[in-house]
Amino acid sequence: MVLLSYLVLVGTDLLILHDIRKSWWPERGNSDKKEAKRKKAGNSDRKEARERFRNWAFWGFATVAVLVLALLTVAICLPKRDVTSDITPLMWMLYTVMTFVIPQLIYCIISLIGYIPNLWRGRRWPLGLWVGLPVAAIVFILMWWGALVGRKNIQEVNVDFSSEALPESFEGYKIVQFSDIHLGTWGNDTAFVSRFVDRINAQKPDLILFTGDAVNRVSDEFKPFIPVLSRLKAKDGVYTVLGNHDYGDYITWSSEERKRANLDSLKSYQRKTGWKMLDNAHTFIKKQAGDSIALIGVGNWGEPPFSVYGDMAEAYPEENWNDENFKILMSHNPEHWNREVKKNTNVDLTLSGHTHAMQMVFKLPGWRWSPAEWRYKYWGGLYDKEKEAGANGSLYVNIGAGEVGIPMRIGADPEITVFTLHKKR
Repeated sequence: MVLLSYLVLVGTDLLILHDIRKSWWPERGNSDKKEAKRKKAGNSDRKEARERFRNWAFWGFATVAVLVLALLTVAICLPKRDVTSDITPLMWMLYTVMTFVIPQLIYCIISLIGYIPNLWRGRRWPLGLWVGLPVAAIVFILMWWGALVGRKNIQEVNVDFSSEALPESFEGYKIVQFSDIHLGTWGNDTAFVSRFVDRINAQKPDLILFTGDAVNRVSDEFKPFIPVLSRLKAKDGVYTVLGNHDYGDYITWSSEERKRANLDSLKSYQRKTGWKMLDNAHTFIKKQAGDSIALIGVGNWGEPPFSVYGDMAEAYPEENWNDENFKILMSHNPEHWNREVKKNTNVDLTLSGHTHAMQMVFKLPGWRWSPAEWRYKYWGGLYDKEKEAGANGSLYVNIGAGEVGIPMRIGADPEITVFTLHKKR
């Protein structure tokens, strides 16, 4: 993979340098007669200006290419799975490299298409200059917009959810879900998370549910945010489950005891914020009238390579998974609903996260697409039981608030989901 990264980067660099020298504003002829005619027409100055531009572009791009290669080398050499290593600088280094590699690849593909007319015309089209360069520039700007602006644009998604099983006294009950906040990506900077908390509290929710991935790798990432997250307020409390990143599986530990201690620390930090952990457990949210709804939380249940920590039998009595109670299940990975929950239970609403919508969503009226579709059937939004064959309940996938791997969001703004429950009649 490392060798492939270098080959792609060097290969695109060489093609672009070749294009700058040979095909950016090429001369159309070489005869002395034509040269004399151009000079007579006053075109010699323009030719010199073009040559200066080509030289400037050649050496400017060559300098940037060397710097990007050096940055990639440094990123590759940094420790990645050591418990003491900070992954944030690595994320930004690799993302910076990506913001050059991807536009360069796009440019090169378009430029190579321009060679096709050589088959019958004997001369290529300068598509690299007139099409590839503008498209690559747009992609470069869009990627940095996603890193500097898009990942801080908080969106609130309102969902009215109806069920025949909902007790009458819960009509209009308001639940806020958030997920995948990945605090380690923010280091010690609490500004975004503080603003996110304020936006949640402004909803005046009855209940707040967090569906996992509080950190990237280690529990200490949570510590700087305890005072901020402690400000989350809901009448019936804040409940949480664990996601795949919360277990410490992305670190090489010196012993299993240290790994368990890391998880225990995370649970302790969350308790300090006032959050209540449902780690393969359940509780009942009760009204004074005696009505209640079941709130169930399971550990991370993931398809390979993600580990399975969820235990449905431990979380809720097996014989009750199809009872008449209105049930909300918090399960980090939506594949759990796809493979187990929708077929074997009558859980009314399952809440998940995990996918991040791969941090990119492209939308038009009546249409949306995310690269997450390449991996996940259910990657974002509400999947209603009425529309999903064989489903006994509905699923909502929150696309998350934070980032991991690449620190950007394009069209997949950090999400606060606001559910209003209704009795279906």
